[in-house]
Amino acid sequence: MDNYVTGSTIKRLRERKNLTQAQLAERLDVSPKTISKWETAKGLPDISLLGAIASALDISIMELMSGDTVINGNVSANMLRSKIYVCPVCGNVINSVGEAVISCCGITLPPLEAEEADEAHRAKLERIEDEWYIEISHEMTKSHYISFIAYVTSDKFELTKLYPEGNAETRFKVKGRGHFYFYCNRHGLMKVRI
Repeated sequence: MDNYVTGSTIKRLRERKNLTQAQLAERLDVSPKTISKWETAKGLPDISLLGAIASALDISIMELMSGDTVINGNVSANMLRSKIYVCPVCGNVINSVGEAVISCCGITLPPLEAEEADEAHRAKLERIEDEWYIEISHEMTKSHYISFIAYVTSDKFELTKLYPEGNAETRFKVKGRGHFYFYCNRHGLMKVRI
């Protein structure tokens, strides 16, 4: 991680919870003077206290470290609002509905912004009875390939992981209107509307 919790973050989160320095200190079994030192940048909390601090402030350790709290306003859970994250180190694919702080391999991942598929990433869609067949015209070498294809509707998120030297194609059961997403390891996330 390239961030460490700051005193201003602790102060802001403590005040949001309507806690005094003494109340937070009691929850953490430290002195109020210690909390004051953290908040005035005269000291940092020991790493062994991060879990307890996050718990006392009702947030995750990732939120504490980043300083960004996550408030999920997406109560309807519409899968079309999904955000997709891809780890550049291990290739892990993660999706969330609504705001999230996602980390993999020690890196905080930003949500990917999908672009409309371009001519170099043409997708062939064909409906065969009750299935969508999708094929991406793209090389599939070890250095340049399509990593996955996903089919997203308002209530479903399905993903097929692809591998270099395979074919950039898959089938999904027809579930309604939505988007196909696919990820090129060099050019990023693309989408095709259905």
